[in-house]
Amino acid sequence: MTAPWRAERCDLGGLTIHVRRRGAGAPLVMLHGLFGSGAGWTPVADPLAAAFDVVLPDARGHGDSDAPAAGYRYDDLADDVVGLVRALELARPILVGHSMGGLTAAVVAARAPALLRGVVLVDPTFLSPDRQREVHASGVAAEHDFALATPRAALIAAAQQRQPRRPAALIAAQVDARRATRRAALAVLTPPNPPYREVVRAITAPTLLVIGDRPVVTAAVAAELRALNPRVEVAEVADAGHGLPFDQPAALATLIAAFARDLA
Repeated sequence: MTAPWRAERCDLGGLTIHVRRRGAGAPLVMLHGLFGSGAGWTPVADPLAAAFDVVLPDARGHGDSDAPAAGYRYDDLADDVVGLVRALELARPILVGHSMGGLTAAVVAARAPALLRGVVLVDPTFLSPDRQREVHASGVAAEHDFALATPRAALIAAAQQRQPRRPAALIAAQVDARRATRRAALAVLTPPNPPYREVVRAITAPTLLVIGDRPVVTAAVAAELRALNPRVEVAEVADAGHGLPFDQPAALATLIAAFARDLA
C-alpha cells in the first residue's frame, strides 16, 4: 500500500510554509506555479517518491501557507525556498520548478550555488520585458476575482470541459489551489522579473530545461540558453503546453528521475 503524503508546517522565522512530503532517499523539492499548490505536483511526484524524499511546498500566499500582506517578488519566493531547504536540513536537494516556480528555482540556483545538487526548470516564466508588461496589464486579476466568486462545482465543470484528458482528482486539486490563492500573490506579475538570461548564465549546478511543443520558453530561446550556459540540457516533451506537468506527468517524472540518476 502506498504511503500517504505527510503534511508538515515549516517556520521560516515569522512565515509558515506548508509542505507535503513522502518517500526516502535524495531530496527533491518541487515548486508550483501561480495559482497552484504542492498538491498539483502529485501526478509527477507519486512515482518519484519511490526513490526520493519528495517535498512539495505551497508558496507564500498559496495553498495552506501563510499569506503576508507584501513580499511576493521572485527574490522573496527564492528566499523562502532557501529558508525551507535549510530549515528542513535537506542535503543538497534537486530543485524542480514549473512556471513561476521555474523562475524561482533558477533564481535560487543562481544565488545559492552550494545549496543544490541540480535544478530542473519546467517551462519557466522566462518572459521578455514587453511580455511581462502585457501579462501584468491583462485581465489575470479580474479572472482570479471571478474564480473566487464562482462556486467550486462550476469551476470544476468548466475545467473539465477545457481539459477533458486530466484526471478528475487533479482538476479538483487545481480548482482548490486557485480558490486558496490570495490576491496579494498576484504581485509576482509586477514587472520587472529577474533578467532570465543573466540568471541562467550564473547557474553553476547541472540544469535540465524541459519544454513542451506549445511552450512559453520556445525552442529558439532554449537553444540560446544552452549556448549561454553549457550546464543546461534541454528536453522537449511532445503533446504538452505550458501545463506540461499536468499534460504529460509520466514523461516528466521519467525525465526528472533520469536526470537525478545521472547526478548520483
